[in-house]
Amino acid sequence: MMDSAETAATVPELVAALPTPRTILIEGLRSLRKKPSGPAILPTHALTFERARLDERKIATYAKLCGFTPQQGVPVTYPHMQAFQLHMLLMLRPDFPYPLVGLVHLANSIRQHARLSVGQTLSITVRFGTWLRHERGQAFTIETVAHRGGELVWDSTSTYLRLGVRDPVGERVPPAPSFPQPLAVKGRWRLTTGLAKRYATVSGDSNPIHISGIGARLFGFRRRIIHGMWSKARSIAALLPDAPVASAEIDVWFRTPAFLPGTVLLLATREKRGNGDITCFELRDGKAEKLHLRGTLRAQAA
Repeated sequence: MMDSAETAATVPELVAALPTPRTILIEGLRSLRKKPSGPAILPTHALTFERARLDERKIATYAKLCGFTPQQGVPVTYPHMQAFQLHMLLMLRPDFPYPLVGLVHLANSIRQHARLSVGQTLSITVRFGTWLRHERGQAFTIETVAHRGGELVWDSTSTYLRLGVRDPVGERVPPAPSFPQPLAVKGRWRLTTGLAKRYATVSGDSNPIHISGIGARLFGFRRRIIHGMWSKARSIAALLPDAPVASAEIDVWFRTPAFLPGTVLLLATREKRGNGDITCFELRDGKAEKLHLRGTLRAQAA
């Protein structure tokens, strides 16, 4: 989370409209011209979009694609769709030291504090958090908060990694947890090649590694890969009760990409921790050998 008085006091810049996927893609490719020199500085800039409407049609499309049912209401992962576009704007600023293309999404944590309903409007603010040290490069966080009428209703932390940076700074990236008891298979899904393009349309994430076989190979992948946040959303949709969420805590650590086409397995178990239960889950390949993500979930139905 934000650990600097200077960062916390930054007055956010108001964003009039969210960028289109095409704009993000073009500007992301242009950002490849960035050549960092000297110690990198994490900007204190912040952005706010005050008109993030929970649109019924867009939510229905997103929910169907990610496996949420109408009975579950607004998916707990949905606010990330609008926050993601603000993340891209933040990292496309000239004072951010690294190119947008090539960043790796390491982890994502979500906290929902109140039930969300279709038709409501959120004010979403994003800002950089802190540097984190990783064995493969420099990691950093982006913090997101969403308010409804002044009330904090949703927040998240996304951890990204720039590969190949020497002498990274900050505390070490926290490791994913280990689960002492065995997990049971809760779902099995066949992922088609077209899934990534459909998700890119609803999320605004048109990174070439997801939507183009050539683009994936240019960045070192043998085939295109599905978005990590789709994998998170699909897992959560299968694990949540068939009712709207009043509150939730969801932490996910991304490990290896899931290639398209392909098959994935959802495995999970419930554990007693403190005063409540927690669901521990993993998404693996069709043979349950390769780990795609690992996560924990606490949720309370409305």
